[in-house]
Amino acid sequence: MADHQEASLTLPSDPESVSTARRYVTDIVCEWGLGPDTEAVDTVRLIVSELATNAVQHTFGQSPTFTVDLRLERDEQLCIGVTDSHPRWPRRLPAAVRQDNGRGMVIIRTLTAECGGQLSVSPTQEGGKTVWIALPWALPVQN
Repeated sequence: MADHQEASLTLPSDPESVSTARRYVTDIVCEWGLGPDTEAVDTVRLIVSELATNAVQHTFGQSPTFTVDLRLERDEQLCIGVTDSHPRWPRRLPAAVRQDNGRGMVIIRTLTAECGGQLSVSPTQEGGKTVWIALPWALPVQN
């Protein structure tokens, strides 16, 4: 496999785009070597689902699109980025609000930590932000 692989998809900030983003990342990471029914694919799919949902729901119509970026670096690290043009960075909601929603970042942080990964947020030149998740890339041993 190449030292570096990239894939990117920009979608409208619409609830239907969340499932499109999930399918897209599933197809890409499977193309890059992960089995479609593995826990790793499920984890990536859930992380992207939560990030895409946040990009749609929490930008209050101020981000007409969001972009999903995938990078596989040297078969060692998978980087997942979701970018929107809203300037507000993700934050935890108060406990009372979290009862019905607002758990997305908690889920993302937990999954990322369980996989030995890292979460970061970086500003874009246009005033938005990208939420990045970096996960160790581990393919199952082939016998």
